[in-house]
Amino acid sequence: MELLSQYGSLLIIITAVFGFFMAFGVGANDVSNAMGTSVGSGTITPKQAIIIAMIFEAAGAYLAGGEVTETIKSGIIDTTQFINQPEVLVFGMMAALFASGAWLLIASKMGWPVSTTHSIIGAVVGFSCVTAGFHSVDWSNIKNIVGSWFITPVIAGLLAYAIFISTQKLIFDTESPLKNAQKYGPYYMGLTIFILCIVTLTKGLKHVGLNLTGTENMLLSLIISLFGIVYCYFYFRSSKFKFKMLEGGAFGGVEKVFSILMLMTACAMAFAHGSNDVANAIGPLSAVVAIIESDGQIINDAPLAWWILPLGASGIMVGLIVMGYKVMATIGTGITDLTPSRGFAAQFATAMTVVVASGTGLPISTTQTLVGAVLGIGFARGIAAINLTVIRNIFVSWVVTLPAGALFSIIIYYLLQTVFH
Repeated sequence: MELLSQYGSLLIIITAVFGFFMAFGVGANDVSNAMGTSVGSGTITPKQAIIIAMIFEAAGAYLAGGEVTETIKSGIIDTTQFINQPEVLVFGMMAALFASGAWLLIASKMGWPVSTTHSIIGAVVGFSCVTAGFHSVDWSNIKNIVGSWFITPVIAGLLAYAIFISTQKLIFDTESPLKNAQKYGPYYMGLTIFILCIVTLTKGLKHVGLNLTGTENMLLSLIISLFGIVYCYFYFRSSKFKFKMLEGGAFGGVEKVFSILMLMTACAMAFAHGSNDVANAIGPLSAVVAIIESDGQIINDAPLAWWILPLGASGIMVGLIVMGYKVMATIGTGITDLTPSRGFAAQFATAMTVVVASGTGLPISTTQTLVGAVLGIGFARGIAAINLTVIRNIFVSWVVTLPAGALFSIIIYYLLQTVFH
């Protein structure tokens, strides 16, 4: 207690720096996922991807981030173990932030797409084990996370495979692909809008008091998607669009349809990511601020200080600008060659898997889901189309993320203990 009152302001400043560092890692690694396929397929340039991601991530964080954040991952550790030693939890959260940021920096430098959520969870588990003991961790939750490494990429891969095959059969492998793109394009658009509405309403806008029931959500998404189908039906038959399609040749014109669909999906996923995963960087920071400002009381849900959200958002943007291109390259071109139609299949499968996972409560990593989807596209084209070395490196990085976060967290925790005692 004395330690917190003596060094309170200094601890908040150091934690803010660590929080910015973690947010930098989120921007460098996680945000790149939403835009990687769009860049890899040639739909947009890396510079355009960064601008779009910055806009939609920030919109998600500010509009749907909410005023209250779950400061401590209550489902991972038992915070009541630290009531008599709040300074231990403060140092632990500080260590978790720095450890996660360090691991994300290493992964981004190597071009590995890893999960920021799993990184922070590993770090929190690490310090909790060495301070409060193994019993302070909810191991059933950790088991679910490990299970999600295998389940979600497989689901996304199968969905992406099915979507890719459907576009080949219905449009590309026909005598008149342009005509069939006009015929089936509106239905792909309607299905895309339907899934994106569900993602945005459930995952993106859940914090702003929009308490729709599952039926209301489905109905609203269905109405919006029907409007989309009608609009696209007429737009795809307009002389303006026909001219655009003819400019690109038989397949180039068709790919223009999927470019629009993929860009829509990427923007919606960036918005949903901004509203949710920004908490990985600002959650532990707001926990430390709340404990210090309440003289050592541990509050699970605390109001967010006004400066925390802008700090997290700016860290994400800087990380995206400085290092985002490396992970974008792995997702976009490292695994398999992508075109707009292939990229759309991967993005759309990821969005659908997010919807399924949200409905069933499965702990999900968007990163791992998207990699699984891109892998599904590669398999649809034949095993020779996949870069197996890149896949091996990605899988190894996934397995290492939890223990790496835990190990770094333990080291940083003891360093902080030594410095402040």
